Amino acid sequence: MKQYDLVAENPESIVVAEYQAEYERAKNYQSEAELEKELIRTLQSQSYEYLPIKSENDLVQNLRMQLEKLNNYTFSNKEWKNFFTTKIANQNSGIEEKTTIIQEDFIQLLDNGETKNIYLIDKQNIHNNSLQVVNQYETETGSKTNRYDVTVLVNGLPLVHIELKRRGVILKRRLIKSTATNARVFGQVADCTNTYNYS
Repeated sequence: MKQYDLVAENPESIVVAEYQAEYERAKNYQSEAELEKELIRTLQSQSYEYLPIKSENDLVQNLRMQLEKLNNYTFSNKEWKNFFTTKIANQNSGIEEKTTIIQEDFIQLLDNGETKNIYLIDKQNIHNNSLQVVNQYETETGSKTNRYDVTVLVNGLPLVHIELKRRGVILKRRLIKSTATNARVFGQVADCTNTYNYS
C-alpha cells in the first residue's frame, strides 16, 4: 500500500502533500478476458490466493486442506469421506440444509468415539479464514457443461460466483443464465452460492 505525506489530519478529513491514484479508469474497450484478469489481479492485491483449479477432485482436495488448516486437525481418509459425503456434499440436502450447515458455528465430527468440532468459517476471528479465487472452473451436469468466470472460495468452499459480461448484454438475460447455471455448477460441493454479474 502506498504511503502518503500527511499535511493535516482530523476526525473528518485527511490532507496529503500529493495524491496519485493507484488505479486508472479504462479508456478503451475491455474484453471479458481482460476484465477477468484485472478482477483476479485486484483480488490478489487484497490477499486472495489464486488457484488454477480445473477439476472437481482438485476443488475437493483444496477444501480438505483448507478445513484442516483452519481447524488445526488432520482428517483420516475415512473421516474425510464421511464428513464430506454426509455434511458438505450430502445428496439428500437441499439449498436450505446446505446453507444452514455453512451458517452453523461448527459441525461435530465423530470418529473412534472422539468428538471434534469442525468449523467451516471462523466467525470470531475472520482473518483466520482463507480467501481464494479460481477462474473458468468447468463442470458437466448431464448433457450440459457449465462454467463460471470467477469464483471466490472461503476456506475452500465456493461461496461467490462472479459472471463477467461485456457491456451491452441485457442484464435480465445475464440473470436468467446465472440462476439456471447456479443450480448445477458446484452442486456437489456447495449449492448455497451467490452469483454476481459485472460488466
